[in-house]
Amino acid sequence: MDLAELFAQGGPLMWVILAASIVGVGVFFERLWSTQRAKVLPRSFVDRIRALVAKGKTSEALLLCEENGSSIALIMAAALRTSEYSVSRGEVKEAVEEVGAREVAHMDRNVEIVGTVATISPLLGLLGTVVGMIQVFRQFVVAYASGNVGPDTFAQGIWQALITTAYGLIVAIPTLLLYRFLQGRTGRIVGEMEEDAMGIVNLLEDSRRGRANAPERTERTAAEPAR
Repeated sequence: MDLAELFAQGGPLMWVILAASIVGVGVFFERLWSTQRAKVLPRSFVDRIRALVAKGKTSEALLLCEENGSSIALIMAAALRTSEYSVSRGEVKEAVEEVGAREVAHMDRNVEIVGTVATISPLLGLLGTVVGMIQVFRQFVVAYASGNVGPDTFAQGIWQALITTAYGLIVAIPTLLLYRFLQGRTGRIVGEMEEDAMGIVNLLEDSRRGRANAPERTERTAAEPAR
């Protein structure tokens, strides 16, 4: 018996499980493409922005962030934009966290679909098996009433009913692994984004303190008597 015939023996729910598996795999690859590190957290770009902020070139850094459009660029732009009118580190951090939460939600979008497919696939398979077993017992009653009960009355119906459970597990196990992979990957990227975002906040704070201390040093130097 080939796979096509085996698939047909499983009943209509086999098509439902197949559709769920296609959706799960499709969403997995879409998320894999959309959350590429080069699109979300380009390391060379982050290093360049940090270098500009360290030199006090915040306007140039903000312009580059607005042109880049990656998730970390949007977060850094929020920090740079807020620092222009606020000297409070808390306000800058709050702006970073607000934009960061929105970007994390965007990265997590549709990931739960993969987890849902991994959850419902074995349940759909179990449902198919239960429906198949009901049909087996109905056929047994009819066969018993007509006196045609044979050794294969149960055997054939049972193995056909179990096909959907096996197929549901075949779909669920790898899909669950894909779901866990996406979660771990997103978690690692988000952790790096948080570190980079806080790094920019700290650089802005250091730059602000440096500008605040500059007039004091200038006044102190001017007040020193000429030798």
